Amino acid sequence: MDKLKTALRHGWVNTAISRGTTPESPNGARILIVGGGYVGMYTALRLQRKLKAELKRGDVEIVVVTPDPYMTYQPFLPEAAAGNISPRHVVVPLRRVLDQCKIVIGEAQSIDHAKRTATLTTLATQEEGAEPEQISYDQLVLAPGSVSRVLPVPGLADHGIGFKTVEEAIGLRNHVIEQMDIASSTRDPAIRDAALTFVFVGGGFAGVEALGELEDMARYTARYYHNVKPEDMKWILVEASNRILPEVGEEMGKYTVTELRRRNIDVRLETRLESCVDRVAVLSDGARFPTRTVVWTAGVKPHPILAATDLPLNERGRLKCTAELTVEGVTHAWAAGDAAAVPDVTSKEPGTETAPNAQHAVRQARTLGDNIVHSLRGEPLETYSHAYAGSVASLGLHKGVAHVYGRKLKGYSAWFMHRTYHLSRVPTFNRKARVMAEWTLAGLFKREIVSLGSLEHPRAEFELAAGGKPPEDPKGSS
Repeated sequence: MDKLKTALRHGWVNTAISRGTTPESPNGARILIVGGGYVGMYTALRLQRKLKAELKRGDVEIVVVTPDPYMTYQPFLPEAAAGNISPRHVVVPLRRVLDQCKIVIGEAQSIDHAKRTATLTTLATQEEGAEPEQISYDQLVLAPGSVSRVLPVPGLADHGIGFKTVEEAIGLRNHVIEQMDIASSTRDPAIRDAALTFVFVGGGFAGVEALGELEDMARYTARYYHNVKPEDMKWILVEASNRILPEVGEEMGKYTVTELRRRNIDVRLETRLESCVDRVAVLSDGARFPTRTVVWTAGVKPHPILAATDLPLNERGRLKCTAELTVEGVTHAWAAGDAAAVPDVTSKEPGTETAPNAQHAVRQARTLGDNIVHSLRGEPLETYSHAYAGSVASLGLHKGVAHVYGRKLKGYSAWFMHRTYHLSRVPTFNRKARVMAEWTLAGLFKREIVSLGSLEHPRAEFELAAGGKPPEDPKGSS
């Protein structure tokens, strides 16, 4: 929440929460949405459109609690890291999109659904040093998403880099270019070798796409260094299972391994990261790689807020839900996305749940919003039903792999499908137009190779000029 304190201090956000009681009209309701990601934003947007009259009359209030004032379109993070898209254009400002909702920048600490109350930590409570405050609600939507699943690997907390937020994506881009700068100027061969070794842990979409885009970017950037060549760099992908990208199918997964190895990327299957103490990545197969870069993308886990509720959870820590997206066994509680275990009614296998991915999250949000409206109006609820269409993945500029509706694509055609699909899915016409403009300009001009690592410590130069001490790591290197 440190970055949120800065926003409050400069007056960039308004954090006030009305403490009044909920409306008392027959259909009156305060709808509390916890989370501003795919499900949170799209549910609020759906409610905003469906309840125009009620919102105008004041019969309904929609409150969205989110740690960030924007929604991140995560499929574009690899392209943002590679410099193909501006970071601003992979996020959607919630206040502009949800202009009929009350946006609260903060986090839910606990939820007592029996009492219909949530305990929140906001920017104001942190700045004032006050106790967390409570807000009452009539309808609850739990959509906090997930957090990175970090295993107790020695040294990982000190040297690892995540890849789940736009800040991490840009920080990783800056870090990679800075390592190339270090390698270009050092006289120590050990430091040079460690700087040019990049280890990615996790063979899912995040790890494979991040590695593919950044390796492609670094390969291009190397042409502007007089003493750093693409063959000097080592890129290692570590995956604990025997395949990568399981969502695109076994055949396309094997093709991806072949394609990455063709680019001299070291793909190690059935291998785990055992340690990265003292900037040495030690793998379960005995390999050791001195490195200054360990990117951790090995899965996610349910958000901790779920364990701080009185709502039913399954063995994996996700909310037990019905096919109508209500929380099982309780009333006035809803959930979808990564936080929810939703039955897959399209599957022939009993007990199957929908996959926790963006494709389902966006569609579930639409049904969830409609069902809340149906509930308020005393109408029958809809069942969420969507057969998984398939997956697309980018492996770098003009490189990709796809398995959609049974059709398998690779290379340029898969990359083109990846771009067109996600362009159609990124929220708001504003962002679609800006992303399209950037892609068009990128085709006419050379790629950006600028590192802005100093953004991670924006006051460092001023503090030094004022007689203070510079940060230990002014460029943000791990």
